Amino acid sequence: MKAGMHILLINPNTSQQTTALMLRQARACLPPGVLLHGATAERGAAMITDEAGLKIAEQEVLRLGLAFARGDDSQAGRAIIVAAFGNPGLELLRVALPQRVAAFGIGEAAMLQAARDEQGRPRRFGIATTTPGLEASIAASVAALGLTPWFCGTRIALGEPLALAADPALQCERLGDAVAQCVQSDGAQAVVIGGGPLSEAALWLAPRFQVPVLSPVVAAVQAALAGLALAVTH
Repeated sequence: MKAGMHILLINPNTSQQTTALMLRQARACLPPGVLLHGATAERGAAMITDEAGLKIAEQEVLRLGLAFARGDDSQAGRAIIVAAFGNPGLELLRVALPQRVAAFGIGEAAMLQAARDEQGRPRRFGIATTTPGLEASIAASVAALGLTPWFCGTRIALGEPLALAADPALQCERLGDAVAQCVQSDGAQAVVIGGGPLSEAALWLAPRFQVPVLSPVVAAVQAALAGLALAVTH
């Protein structure tokens, strides 16, 4: 990996604590020479729980992403990660960014990774999350990626999203129940934890299951690193 590459992780939520959590997880995935930056939305929700929250976040993602792209010295590879599971503003950003700056969404990256095993073969995947207000949006994202034939549904953790967020141990337990439903009832061969703020739960839950349990933040970092490596070779 070429030195001096930059990745910006945009948190479309307004929570600085969530930004720090996701940056910590992303940083653990990075090779030497790749610099990670964080940016947090200044307006919107502290935790996006419905489609209205996604809509508000779009303009903040666009603003923060374009500011980062304008700082490009053209000598270093640059990538942007939109770190909310609904990928708010991702397509707007892709249209507006210069070609040399790539953008990745954590939801998109995790779904694409979940739908293929390490040999590239299709596999059934499910999503476990805490936000019932985003279930329709998740299904639409799956369809937009052409993954519906392999998608076995979303399971929602029992409890109110913000209450679960305030109790990380309970949130992990309830998400674990949702993952188990994906595997045992729906036949999922991989499960995505559906939410940037839930990414640490993914790392805690993964060893408890025989199928992959994917962190969307890790999936997006891996996608961004692959994209930067590809850009260097061309």
